[in-house]
Amino acid sequence: MSHTHHHAHDHAHDHASAGDRRARKLLFAFALTAITLVAEAIGGWLSGSLALLADAGHMLVDAAALMFAWLGAHFAQRPADARRSFGYARLEVLVGYSNALVQFVLVAWIVVEALLRLSEPQPILSGTMLVVAIAGLVVNAFVLFVLSGHDHDDLNTASARLHVLGDLFGSLGAVTAALLIGWLGWLWADPIVSILVSLLILASAWRLLRRSAHILLEGSPEGIDADRVGEALQREADGVRGVHHVHVWQLAGGYHVATLHAQLHEGADADQAIRSIHRVLREHFRIEHATVQIEAQPCAHDGCAQGRC
Repeated sequence: MSHTHHHAHDHAHDHASAGDRRARKLLFAFALTAITLVAEAIGGWLSGSLALLADAGHMLVDAAALMFAWLGAHFAQRPADARRSFGYARLEVLVGYSNALVQFVLVAWIVVEALLRLSEPQPILSGTMLVVAIAGLVVNAFVLFVLSGHDHDDLNTASARLHVLGDLFGSLGAVTAALLIGWLGWLWADPIVSILVSLLILASAWRLLRRSAHILLEGSPEGIDADRVGEALQREADGVRGVHHVHVWQLAGGYHVATLHAQLHEGADADQAIRSIHRVLREHFRIEHATVQIEAQPCAHDGCAQGRC
């Protein structure tokens, strides 16, 4: 005989409220970024600065990324339906993964343009470049502040912050290049700074790509593995004699899910054991959603029968 138990999240209202706040922040960040990119594009065209044009191009992609991040945060709040029993929570991971890939394309464009500028230097109006770059730096710093304080596991906002952080570095690099050109006449500073900024963006994009890909591949959350979960349940859950066939993954950043089979001591109450298992999973591993199968007889699952549970 076996019992299967499905645990729903107890704090849906809190998550919805937090999701609303994240969505509003992302929409505000998108509006500021869109305005700033137009200013930087015009300033880059007037001054002849690749660093400003590159940063404007970066911000164009980032404005789209912020819009997609907002859409991800918005749709992630939609309730589950018959076709999507977990709702749209994983949409934020798809957005984060896509944003990271876009950054790789952007970096390639910046590097190619910078190399062309190094081979054929062009005159630059450093004064115009400096004013626009400082304005962009201030706006990007403010947008980064608006997006600060998010949950570490919120990949959607994390990907948006990555883009804004890249914008901040781009603006800082443009300010530096403008000063070097204005004071020393170093025209090569513009493409060199652009390349350095692109490398910083590349490192952050790679980290985000690895993290979101791990979730999409249903890898175990950081710091959690099936053996540790099983050992903790056998040690602390009431009435549990053995645990096997344990799977732990993330539906989205911070949303941990688990399934497992549990054998109980003779005479143990199944409902009490299930409640105890959920308590241990929640307190030790932040697993709020778990499906537990209680077994009175040896596991009939094919993998278990072959010793692969």
